[in-house]
Amino acid sequence: MNKELIINAAPTGVEIALLEDKKLVELHHESGNPNFAVGDLYLGKVKKLIPGLNAAFVDVGFEKDAFLHYTDLSPYIRSILKFTQQAVNDKSPEGFDFTKFKNEPEIVKTGKITDVLGGKPNILVQILKEPISSKGPRLSCEISLPGRFIVLTPFNDIVAVSKKIHSSEERKRLQKIVEAIKTPNFGVIVRTAAEGKKTAELHEDLTTLVETWKNIQANLRGAQPPQKILSEQTKTTSILRDLLNESFNRIVINDKNIYSDTRAYIQKIAPEKQDIVTYYHNGAPIFDHFGITRQVKASFGKTVNLDSGVYLIIEATEALHVIDVNSGYKSSSNNQEQNALASNLEAAAEIARQLRLRDLGGIIIIDFIDMKLPENKKVVYEAMERFMAQDRAKHTILPISKFGLMQITRQRVKPEVTISVAEDCPACKGTGKIGASVLIIDDIEKNLHYLINHQHKGLTIRVHPILFAFLTKGFLKSKQWKWYFQFKKWIRIKADTNYHLTEYRFFDASDEEIKL
Repeated sequence: MNKELIINAAPTGVEIALLEDKKLVELHHESGNPNFAVGDLYLGKVKKLIPGLNAAFVDVGFEKDAFLHYTDLSPYIRSILKFTQQAVNDKSPEGFDFTKFKNEPEIVKTGKITDVLGGKPNILVQILKEPISSKGPRLSCEISLPGRFIVLTPFNDIVAVSKKIHSSEERKRLQKIVEAIKTPNFGVIVRTAAEGKKTAELHEDLTTLVETWKNIQANLRGAQPPQKILSEQTKTTSILRDLLNESFNRIVINDKNIYSDTRAYIQKIAPEKQDIVTYYHNGAPIFDHFGITRQVKASFGKTVNLDSGVYLIIEATEALHVIDVNSGYKSSSNNQEQNALASNLEAAAEIARQLRLRDLGGIIIIDFIDMKLPENKKVVYEAMERFMAQDRAKHTILPISKFGLMQITRQRVKPEVTISVAEDCPACKGTGKIGASVLIIDDIEKNLHYLINHQHKGLTIRVHPILFAFLTKGFLKSKQWKWYFQFKKWIRIKADTNYHLTEYRFFDASDEEIKL
């Protein structure tokens, strides 16, 4: 698969588009001050305990207190509390040695929040979900630091290998390597991208993450809640970290600073691929040049049309998203079942793309075109699983029910991408109403009278074709002839399909528009 990353630096922030085989599949917007992004670490203050929810509200500096549930506390929460207090009060010049930090006993899964956070302490937390709608951020104490090949999890010594690495021999090899190079008090999760990598590459990734943890420890010294302790990398570098592989063949950027930073980052994590970064300075907007603007206009909105005539209706409610698949007007054969299967397969590919592009989360219900054969329903279900394999968000797909519905749950960690693709009508300016049509001719005549009195010659009026037909229809009875007899001048009238129904403009003998 051919992957391209197009980065557009604009005054409002940075827009990042991910293309797969020239097709837009992800769109991210990074504002100039991206606070409370997923992965950020904060020193928070427990403000309120809610025993009924078995949860706490924590002040991390957002306008609403963040939510922390008992299940997100981490088994090592007592160790985190102890570490937070020790790091904040640390007076030693270089900080204490975390590898010699003595961990506290783990908490039980069925415990109570009041038993753990009863004293309303200061606590090190990580943003699990960004603020969405009227809700504040959701927090986790299961702190993790993602690298390119591994994820570092402090306060334990567990080594786990991604189950997406299918070879048992490769998983064992990676497990042995990581166990040999890791330091005490740090657990490691080996990512799928580590498959086939050498010890040196894994060790370099591990060393970088351990240094990041040391920075966290240093930033905690003397900190007062609420305070940001560590920012997640920018969306650009986090996307590169998670997606960069052999199929990534081009990164195009229109800002010199981001270009330099990105090139330096790639030189650090994958020196052999630094030449894929190019600087764009061709004059035309970068998103227009690569056809992204057109794809955005076609892909967002309530209705999404596919090439075959199949179209989707995407609607959102408070509880879930609903997607309706419609067959449209085209059919590939006379067999209704085959038509339904072909339409549903095409729709499944587009739906998987839409979920990534709009970053839809929560419960998604898809109403596919009815199919009678169970084997065809299974084909569509397996195709959807295959199409969504590229989706980085955690998701679960259920087979098509007897009602023809497919249910999907998809992880939601930030607000969905919503872009208004409708444009204001140039005739009514979005009001839904235009001036009375019977007065248009009066307005034209008033302006014509004014221009002739001010000695304008060789006048031409450009109008919509329907208005052109009205003005020129008939001999002697037409408005054009009436004006000739009235003003003793022949007024040329031209039709222009680019004009809206009631639009008209005047031009002089040099074909220059006359501004009224």
